[in-house]
Amino acid sequence: MRLLEYLLIFFGLVGLYIAVHVPGGPIPVLLLAAVAVVVYLRRTRTALLRAGALRTALPGVLALWLAVSVLAVVAVALFDRDHLFDLPRREPLLWLAIVIFYPLVSVYPQELLFRAFLLHRYAPVFGTGLAAAAASAVAFGFAHLLFGNVLAVVATIAGGWLFARRYQRTGSLLVVSVEHALYGLTIFTVGLGQYFYHGAATL
Repeated sequence: MRLLEYLLIFFGLVGLYIAVHVPGGPIPVLLLAAVAVVVYLRRTRTALLRAGALRTALPGVLALWLAVSVLAVVAVALFDRDHLFDLPRREPLLWLAIVIFYPLVSVYPQELLFRAFLLHRYAPVFGTGLAAAAASAVAFGFAHLLFGNVLAVVATIAGGWLFARRYQRTGSLLVVSVEHALYGLTIFTVGLGQYFYHGAATL
């Protein structure tokens, strides 16, 4: 029954949303879903932030993020030089708004839904190891079909796997939210934001 629920929520409803092209972008829907998830997790007494885990996890998070960010800069410089650092260069105020609000209105709600909720709610179906991480990553990537390009889907499947495994190891929504925010800010800074932008709202 929970497998059917997982498929319905993360593929049925999300797929319907993508197909219908709901006006206003994904952020309002994402925030409503996040509120429902918080209510559910509070009722099940699921620990969320575990802020103390950040100090231990941060060196590894930063090391991997820096390496990936350097590779991203090199890739954009080689294959799409015109867009290298285009957002901070051409629209610094928009870039600053993304730096400030993206972690709050996009990253944290996504982590609530695709990590905290999915990995706890469907543990009876997928367990707590690799299968669960794969279920999280595939659902996360599928949602990014919204942007209509292969890069967004492939990158978010990889990111979804990374964030799911990090959450499984730390049990900390704060850790994965910080990590997710770092990668997102890299994307919007180095010149890849065009693949992850939906009108006036990012996902």
